[in-house]
Amino acid sequence: MNRSSGILMPMSSLPSPYGIGTMGKSAFQFVDFLKAAGQRYWQLLPLGPTSYGDSPYSAFSTYAGSPYYIDLDLLVKDKLLKKSEITGFEWGEDPQRTDYARLFAFRFPLLRRAFERGRERYAEQVAAFRTENAAWLENYALFMALKYHFGMLSWTEWPDEDIRLHRPAAVVAWGEKLREDVDFFIFLQFLFFRQWEALRDYAHEKGVRFIGDVPIYVALDSADVWSEPKFFQLGRDNLPTEVAGVPPDAFTEDGQLWGNPLYDWKAMKADGYGWWIRRIDGARKLYDVIRVDHFRGFESYWAVPYGDKTARRGRWKPGPGMDLVGVLKNWFSGLEFIAEDLGYTTPEVEKLLADSGFPGMKILEFGFDADGDAPYMPHNCCENSVCYIGTHDNETVKGWLKSNLKKHLRFAARYMRITEEEGWCWGMIRTGMGTASRLFVVQMQDVLELPASARMNSPGTLGGNWQWRMLPGAADKDLARKLREYTRLYRRV
Repeated sequence: MNRSSGILMPMSSLPSPYGIGTMGKSAFQFVDFLKAAGQRYWQLLPLGPTSYGDSPYSAFSTYAGSPYYIDLDLLVKDKLLKKSEITGFEWGEDPQRTDYARLFAFRFPLLRRAFERGRERYAEQVAAFRTENAAWLENYALFMALKYHFGMLSWTEWPDEDIRLHRPAAVVAWGEKLREDVDFFIFLQFLFFRQWEALRDYAHEKGVRFIGDVPIYVALDSADVWSEPKFFQLGRDNLPTEVAGVPPDAFTEDGQLWGNPLYDWKAMKADGYGWWIRRIDGARKLYDVIRVDHFRGFESYWAVPYGDKTARRGRWKPGPGMDLVGVLKNWFSGLEFIAEDLGYTTPEVEKLLADSGFPGMKILEFGFDADGDAPYMPHNCCENSVCYIGTHDNETVKGWLKSNLKKHLRFAARYMRITEEEGWCWGMIRTGMGTASRLFVVQMQDVLELPASARMNSPGTLGGNWQWRMLPGAADKDLARKLREYTRLYRRV
């Protein structure tokens, strides 16, 4: 990775007349904006189909793409939908927020029409897509068909024990019974990857590459856990014995209870870590660079008794360490990784990061949140790192200013030479651009100088997250020109 910069912009946050950002016109325009602004990378949040809470880090599949990102105008262009069919809906009252309830209610009936019109026309291509992705696609499509059949209940609550436990005879029987819905969900994945490949090819032509997240854990209510329970720490009825989280800290006195099932690392090792190899291979079909979320969980992880209401009673358990990381490095020798090494760290975690050779992350907001020489201060950003002002889990710059102590802000203003004319957002962009970090990534909200209300996620909270959207026309030529000047000044073009 050469000295460069990029923008963190969720797909969902792109402007669109249909309630959420998609892989259509606005995505191609954003690639053009990145090119004009001298940015080499577009960092995305996970693209999977979201479940309760709408978090992209809790998806129904680690491989599948969200049907919400399928662009409706492209389906009209392809004669799978009519323009009159996609207008007239109230997709949401606020163009700066995503209304997921409305999306759930209105999107799938439209996509079902596209399926009815396209199933015969694309039968041959869908069959080839189905064969190529059989390792995950069949289980995912059946899983989704079953969820709809059982009223969207979690698979742990399905009334048929045989299919809940993924017994082979039941899989065959239910696959036949729900064949129409299985074919529908496979067709949606065909559409998703068809549109994604067109966008990715366009981005590559413009010199823009994608950075994508691989969350360390998968959701309990996912096709991954349902179809391959042997790789997870599950007990009676395939329910977890312990679940994932992080311990109490200065920000959360109860810790964070994520609730994801934990991996059975012994079973994974006995399989040669094939599950992880398949997972990274799937991510490679989407992204050029992979950011491994919660990388410290490979060294040791916080295990919380299943059923607890907080993460307080968790305990540290050893992870696979370099045993797994080495396999992934050898298997994907040409693939670039970023290690999300934030949160509670130890010398052992630092050693794993050093041994991996992956660049870690530096968050400038953290550098000025404390007294003393914090490891995230700009002068402590090493070359083999990725510098951020903040990530999707952090405040926007303007929100950070309101939440921080005045003494810290006074020091930060002196350190970064913040002026009223330039402002805090662009002053921090300049500071990040000027670090030694090989890559600098800024949230689009900070390029637009948006307030705290544009924050993407507040960890440990439910409701109101993952909703921010950019208004049409916000990423204009003047903004691109301004960002390019900063990028050129610090030799990141």
